[in-house]
Amino acid sequence: MKKTGVKKSVVNEGEQIQLATEMIKLGARLQLLESQTTLSRERLIKLYKELKGMSPPKGMLPFSTDWFLTWQPNIHSSIFLNIYNYMVENAGVEGITAVLKAYSLYLQQVGHDSDAEPVLSLTRAWTLIRYIDSKMLKLKGCTCCNGSFVVNAYDLNQNYLCSLCHVPSRAGKTKKAKQAKEAKEALTYKLVDSSVVA
Repeated sequence: MKKTGVKKSVVNEGEQIQLATEMIKLGARLQLLESQTTLSRERLIKLYKELKGMSPPKGMLPFSTDWFLTWQPNIHSSIFLNIYNYMVENAGVEGITAVLKAYSLYLQQVGHDSDAEPVLSLTRAWTLIRYIDSKMLKLKGCTCCNGSFVVNAYDLNQNYLCSLCHVPSRAGKTKKAKQAKEAKEALTYKLVDSSVVA
């Protein structure tokens, strides 16, 4: 009887290590790992260093719903949440398993490049589900395209238009977009310049 108990705890520890490993590979922060596994902080830090070759980043978890309502994050959050809801309703998964499976599918859908940082991190995706569960955020159908998008549960959303149907004037004017535009202009100038010389 004693051996069975030891075996169970070893199996459970193995499952917890596997879960933590999957979460770390998807970019989970230490606080998320601690809340979703039974492994000690020391074990998680050691595992993180082994997998990533560096210490886990420090800092607090996101605590505001505002980020999920801005233009680009809202689109990505909505894609993830629709996938998550589909998984829960049709694939018989729940909890952190549903979050991980939905997040993996989200990365595939947005064509995520492994070298770049995704718009929606795993930690933010998990935080989004907590906000949905606490009824601070919810999905609302767009009156134009009929897609479901993340909105503030306390806002008036009767005639809601999503970020894709009603693009804000400053949408896409990020530092990254500006650098890409400048690089394109520089390349165009070089091509025109070389054709003139030729």
